[in-house]
Amino acid sequence: MAEPRFPDKRAVRRSFERAAPAYDRHAVLQREVGERLALHLDPIRIEPRTVVDIGCGTGEAFAALARRFPAAGVIGVDIALGMLDRARARTPAWKRLIGARAAALVGADAERLPLASACAQLAHSNLTLQWCRPEAVFAEVARVLEPGGLFLFSTFGPDTLKELREAFATVDGHDHVNTFVDMHDLGDALVHAGFADPVMEMEVLTLEYADVAGVARDLKAIGARNALPGRPRGLSGRGRWQRMAQAYERHRRGDVLPATYEVIYGHAWKVAPRRLADGRQVIDFKPSPGP
Repeated sequence: MAEPRFPDKRAVRRSFERAAPAYDRHAVLQREVGERLALHLDPIRIEPRTVVDIGCGTGEAFAALARRFPAAGVIGVDIALGMLDRARARTPAWKRLIGARAAALVGADAERLPLASACAQLAHSNLTLQWCRPEAVFAEVARVLEPGGLFLFSTFGPDTLKELREAFATVDGHDHVNTFVDMHDLGDALVHAGFADPVMEMEVLTLEYADVAGVARDLKAIGARNALPGRPRGLSGRGRWQRMAQAYERHRRGDVLPATYEVIYGHAWKVAPRRLADGRQVIDFKPSPGP
């Protein structure tokens, strides 16, 4: 398995800014995964006062979070201001005038959340972690959650877009597709960041296309462009693209070409710190039972 290489955040921001106007028309997979992620809350008892939606995009999850936690305030965080403009439009001014509660919106990188420590009881993130360094996001989420708070997220695993990655590998040695972090490594990183008993699940979803151009169009439309530091600088030649398309054809199943997505779902609880800010360790003493 290749060592994960993480995207250039400036390129990520530009891609999602460009994609924002048409994002909702094309984000079929993102909506489906978001709905499946929300189902993971069904057996969990939690009554947050504040929910942080990290990588909120156009605010697709806001309504579901508000229905499930009507007493909670929602803070939406996204790196692309164009996405936040779309999220803001979900609660137009006339609705706010009649008392509709709107999410507070913050433009920021998930690795550097401009939020107070211990300000939230639930952090939610749907398909954002793959654009970040997970250990940095986990540390920030642990900081903004109260002890006993819950972090619920989805992301992509290493087999995501494996057909596209393999096809490009036959053409050149450049990075064309993200590498993704393994589910078990994510669980270890959660524990290291101060979360307890992470629960990790994985499923494979497959989208089907008539040709590889359809795969590329969908990725471009939602802003999922190649943002890796080692990406080619400039347009690929027609011959190179044709060779890649021919290599992708090896995966054809009848009339369709598959695009595989390994979807990871995770949740974990923030535990009280075992060490104080000055480095002293916290040790619990329990009274001994009486005679």
